Amino acid sequence: MMPDAKRLDEFSLLDPDTQDDPFAMYEAMHAAPGIYLMPETGFFIVSRYADLRQVLTDPVSFSNEVDRGALQGAKLSEQHQRYLSEHGWPHIATLQRTDAPAHGRYRKLVERVFTMGRVREMTPRIDAVANALIDRFAGRGECEFIADFAMLLPGTILAEEMGLDASQVTTFKTWADAMLAPASRKMDAAELQAVADIELEAQHHLEALFEACRADPQPGIISALVHAHTDGEEPLSMAELQSIMSQLIGGGFESTMTAIGHALWQLIRQPDLMKRLRTEPKLMKGFVEEVIRMDSPTQGLRRRATRDVEIAGTLIPKDSVVVVRYGAANRDPAKFACPNMFDAERANVGTHLAFGVGAHFCIGAALARQEISSGIRAMLDRFGDIALARPLEKPIHRANFLTLPLRELPIRFTPRG
Repeated sequence: MMPDAKRLDEFSLLDPDTQDDPFAMYEAMHAAPGIYLMPETGFFIVSRYADLRQVLTDPVSFSNEVDRGALQGAKLSEQHQRYLSEHGWPHIATLQRTDAPAHGRYRKLVERVFTMGRVREMTPRIDAVANALIDRFAGRGECEFIADFAMLLPGTILAEEMGLDASQVTTFKTWADAMLAPASRKMDAAELQAVADIELEAQHHLEALFEACRADPQPGIISALVHAHTDGEEPLSMAELQSIMSQLIGGGFESTMTAIGHALWQLIRQPDLMKRLRTEPKLMKGFVEEVIRMDSPTQGLRRRATRDVEIAGTLIPKDSVVVVRYGAANRDPAKFACPNMFDAERANVGTHLAFGVGAHFCIGAALARQEISSGIRAMLDRFGDIALARPLEKPIHRANFLTLPLRELPIRFTPRG
């Protein structure tokens, strides 16, 4: 570490200031021996690139079946689950929260929406939605980029693919925030019940859509999930349907919205790079990957140790919660030269771990990449002189244990051409 660097015990991943800018803590983790044991929770935080790959490629030792509410502690987590069960459906393990062979069954049901071929078919529509959103604020000369564009672009596309009403994207975002909240920040019992009530609103809305599609099949993934079974197979239960949809809604908003926001923020701070992207379209692919590496939208996810296992000299006991910290691994100097420097032409940027690796590689990675690329390209094509409308107020990011979402990005601009 640098001589003036903080010691690791001076940081906390539950501190909003550290969550706003976790990278100094990551440097301290990289420099310390072994795996960091988080004193506030007992979670083991895996931060180095090689160690992260070891965890991600060993699903036998590190299971995806882990309590979503582990951050809240056993008592509050159990209360939250019981409340959902009494008024709707509990959180059960499906899709990304399962291991083989169950994971393969669920993944097959949804991956057809996210294949490279399907994303290529969707690209003209993604471009059209991006420009339609821009039309709403182009004449104002300014906008709040996160709310007016970065959230609405992936939200609209996701809603259309699911067969939902795209005009209600802001409602879906409220649902997504509530679904992700127990894993994202410490809350008391009243706060947990408040987000549960919002999630229950989503559950009952989706129940009505599932039942309508059961009676009258429609385009979109909701109907496809309802009718995914073949002769002799059990259809997905309502609890399974709710679980899969909560993951798609939660994942479809937060990570891509965050990446689009960070992409424009990087360009605002690097006007020369903004100019290059306008004249060198081939640079966009590397730029998008470097944004995802540098400012990994999902900073971490949980696993559960299925046995006593040793990593980097640290014994991790069976049933421990292990947090794979993608944001830290993607800035590991042992893997990426000058990891805190943004380099749109970084030779090994494609090896970043922001989308995971192995069987649980992010199912929406291709769609996310295209939405980031289309969104930024549309902004650069339509506007010049893109800059902050005012300095960003600290904290820049919303407090979150697992993600890195910008609170806002107020910008001004002038039309081009």
